[in-house]
Amino acid sequence: MPSTTPKPPLPRRTPHRVAPEKIQEAVEARDALAAALTGAGIQLPAMDVRTPWPLTDDSDAGRDTRYALIHLGVCSAPVALALAAVIVDGASR
Repeated sequence: MPSTTPKPPLPRRTPHRVAPEKIQEAVEARDALAAALTGAGIQLPAMDVRTPWPLTDDSDAGRDTRYALIHLGVCSAPVALALAAVIVDGASR
């Protein structure tokens, strides 16, 4: 017989807790990275700006988050290999 114990709630994303300038900073960084990757012939189609989830113990209640995150998403193996090659090439200069 299945347990009737309720599952804990999933964390919620809280974009309203991130300072607008931090979101703008992340958007600009994402766009710069996308432009650089495009210049190298690489596209990561799922790039997005996200905000971190609050701590589950509510110890961060009432505090603004100090940053926003650039989510790079997933990519195929050929794209990952192309990205690695561009990084290695750039690092060897």
